[in-house]
Amino acid sequence: MLSSVLSATRGFGQAQVSSCYMKAPSITFAVAVLCLAFAGCNSDDLANTGDELASGSWGGEDVWVDAQTADVHVHVGCTSGDFPAPIALDDNGRFSVAGSYHLHLYPVAFGPSYPAQFAGVVNGNRLTFTVAVNDTVEKKLVVLGPAVVTLGRQPQMGPCPICTAEMRKARATWRSE
Repeated sequence: MLSSVLSATRGFGQAQVSSCYMKAPSITFAVAVLCLAFAGCNSDDLANTGDELASGSWGGEDVWVDAQTADVHVHVGCTSGDFPAPIALDDNGRFSVAGSYHLHLYPVAFGPSYPAQFAGVVNGNRLTFTVAVNDTVEKKLVVLGPAVVTLGRQPQMGPCPICTAEMRKARATWRSE
């Protein structure tokens, strides 16, 4: 069980997906493991992080983080989630915030959104993050990442073009009406 979570937190590159069967309270354990995974980052290596995650589009390979003033929308492959903004960073550029995540979006969205934890570290204009999703239906923890995105980079979403900046703008308009 622990080895599945740890293997999902090794290496920072393209998004990876790992799942392991755990009881719902184990999401706290998973977040603790994720925090330990980021503990090796030296604060001297961090550029000026500010006090919160910078707004804008953070793109990578098959991964996208769209940070806006009202919320942060995250895509890892054919999945997505929403987390409240602003996201506060600690003195070392780290954060962890609760939100909701949808694991089944493509080719047709189905199933509920699940409780999730979005945790990561900002190093200059790069964000390394992991999302831990508590799949309350299957009774397992699904760990997405670690993934690396760069502020201002266009995301390369691959075979699941399920969300674009235009779609995000339209969704924001629908919410405000």
